[in-house]
Amino acid sequence: MPDLSRPAIVVGLPGTGSDADFARRAFEPACAARDLPFIAVEPDPRDVVASCRAALDEAARSGPVLAAGISLGAAIAVEWACARTESAFGVIAALPAWTGADTTGCPAALSAAATAAQLRADGLEAVVERMRQSSPAWLAQALTQSWRGQWPDLPRALEEAAGYAWPTAGTLAGLTVPTVIVSAVDDPVHPAAVAADWAELIPHAELHRITLAEMGANPAVLGAHGLDGLMDRRAGATSDR
Repeated sequence: MPDLSRPAIVVGLPGTGSDADFARRAFEPACAARDLPFIAVEPDPRDVVASCRAALDEAARSGPVLAAGISLGAAIAVEWACARTESAFGVIAALPAWTGADTTGCPAALSAAATAAQLRADGLEAVVERMRQSSPAWLAQALTQSWRGQWPDLPRALEEAAGYAWPTAGTLAGLTVPTVIVSAVDDPVHPAAVAADWAELIPHAELHRITLAEMGANPAVLGAHGLDGLMDRRAGATSDR
């Protein structure tokens, strides 16, 4: 019989403008500690959401998928798990940024749109330099790598993210697989209140709180909180059957 307490594979999805390397650093250590197969998705900046969904669909060919996403990746993971319940083991949603299709006040969408406009006006290196001057060292290093890797298609990727319709309250309420949400309580781009709303809306979701300093010191804190919480929940659900 298949082991229902373990996913066949864990798929890590990065956030807007980020890359597979950050998703790997966030989730792979916790997967390795539990001997779980893991892949990190390198989004196609020409079609970010579709490329992430395609990677999840491909992973599901090997069995139940634990979809672990950061920011935009968290939203993609939630929507995929709602649509592919039979293939989803669970969801780790780290740093959700918004709820609902109207993103007028969404800090992440506004930031993505503004950065895309700056990139089109001033070019990559000028914008990277400004970003490095205004960001913590760990974030500046990560974004410098991913932005350069996605250039010259980076503005297109950011514009796609800025126009993305985030999961509605109804979508979140319809997520039936075990879910752990990880919130950075002092992150203005991914407000803690949004994570709390997701935890309230998703049935039986579990909310874990960290700080940006903790994530900057070691991104693996996302996977440690998310995977431990989710695997414990699945193990308990399996033992009750």
